[in-house]
Amino acid sequence: MSTNRDTTSQSDIRKQPIEKDGSFKRPDSQFRNWIEKSGKFAPEAGRYHLFVAYVCPWATRTLIVRKLKGLEDIIGVTVASSRLDEHGWPFAKIDKFPDVEDDPFYGSEHIKDLYLRVDPDYTGRFTVPILWDKKLETIVNNESSEIIRMLNSAFNELLPADKAALDLYPVHLREEIDSVNDWVYHTVNNGVYKTGFSKTQAAYEASVIPLFESLDRLEKMLTGQEYLIGGQLTEADVRLFVTIIRFDVAYYGVFKCNIRDIHHGYPAIHKWMKKLYWTEPAFKSTTYFDHIKGGYYSNPSVNPTKVVPVGPLPPIEPL
Repeated sequence: MSTNRDTTSQSDIRKQPIEKDGSFKRPDSQFRNWIEKSGKFAPEAGRYHLFVAYVCPWATRTLIVRKLKGLEDIIGVTVASSRLDEHGWPFAKIDKFPDVEDDPFYGSEHIKDLYLRVDPDYTGRFTVPILWDKKLETIVNNESSEIIRMLNSAFNELLPADKAALDLYPVHLREEIDSVNDWVYHTVNNGVYKTGFSKTQAAYEASVIPLFESLDRLEKMLTGQEYLIGGQLTEADVRLFVTIIRFDVAYYGVFKCNIRDIHHGYPAIHKWMKKLYWTEPAFKSTTYFDHIKGGYYSNPSVNPTKVVPVGPLPPIEPL
């Protein structure tokens, strides 16, 4: 499916939304429907599908929760290339990067084609993840924080008892999870992007300093602890992990987040990250370092040569 309208302002990574002061502003996601019983989007096996890219931390959140909850046979996945071009996220038809797949439903060239199929007048950015409804042929939701909440609970009646019992957003911890998620999102998850995409020195310093203040805070929280909150795995761990696993291999270099690295500067965070990676298959199996490095370092707005560094080696150390 194609459109005659020029949509590169929505897809070209070089045309990021930058404020007058040189700071990066992430637009809000626009598809915000919910999977719920008796609703328009009811929980059904085989009805929904995720479109993702392995470089993207937001998309990888959904892959981790899908695996943790045992939803692999209920929700399918298609992987787009991590190397954005002027039209956004390409499928294998355009970029045959390892492990990239074709759109199984429409043979699209790019993720943007799915958005324009649903709404030819769509004006937002063409982001991943997409939670797609095969039945109604539309986008249910493209906000990762909401998708992981749906995956956490909406399909429980279709799951074995042990998987249904896993709750990453338990009632007794919700207030604390929401509080931690809020400042971690603004200063860490999105903080690395605000740092990396800054166009002025002032905007850069206004983001990089709070980023490391929050990492210092997280280091204290994780000292002597296996998990961030309540002594158990929660969505707060998932949401932080996807940023931390990318930090030394990408953000430290390409986004100039280089006051300290995780490996040498944050022993408690480093230990927490390694434990999740090496002991929880959902974390390791959804982490593709070739996509992470290849994706971030192919971004011409922050790395014009597109040369991908060899290191750090190894990208993650053993436990």
